[in-house]
Amino acid sequence: MVKELIELGKSIIIAMVAAFLIITFVFETVNVDGLSMYPTLHNNDKLIVEKVSYYFRKPTYGDIVVIKYPANPKEKFIKRVIGTPGDRIKIENNKLYLNGKELTENYIFEHRMEDFNEVTIPDNTIFVMGDNRNNSLDSRDSEKVGFVNYNMVVGRATLRVYPFKDAGKISLKAN
Repeated sequence: MVKELIELGKSIIIAMVAAFLIITFVFETVNVDGLSMYPTLHNNDKLIVEKVSYYFRKPTYGDIVVIKYPANPKEKFIKRVIGTPGDRIKIENNKLYLNGKELTENYIFEHRMEDFNEVTIPDNTIFVMGDNRNNSLDSRDSEKVGFVNYNMVVGRATLRVYPFKDAGKISLKAN
């Protein structure tokens, strides 16, 4: 009996350590809170975030990433990568420009945006924006978010698991 309890205890400890390692280094679940990524993601969607790929590559344009909110790292934001180190971003006359070329963004909610003076993205950072541009706290707010350092990127949103009717891979295009 004692031997069985010891084996059970070992199994529980191994399971807890494995779960901790998976959550820390491989996958995490997050809830979408708000409409900043609408129409691609909806309020209360449940997502799986994978963390492994960014150990081998940096976030790239179009990735939907989960970041730690710089003003309160316990909070997490979900945004789209718009620019990477060395890129130039500006918004003028409701058009987003990446390195001087207008972007065609079929995933955004409104095509009306405030002008934003050109910035160059520093090394080891990304520029992120929500797909619902007029309802998103993102890199355009230099005091609260600004450029997001790589160490603030939690991972890449890859799967929606809830609501069940919308479950599946997250498309880079809006639904």
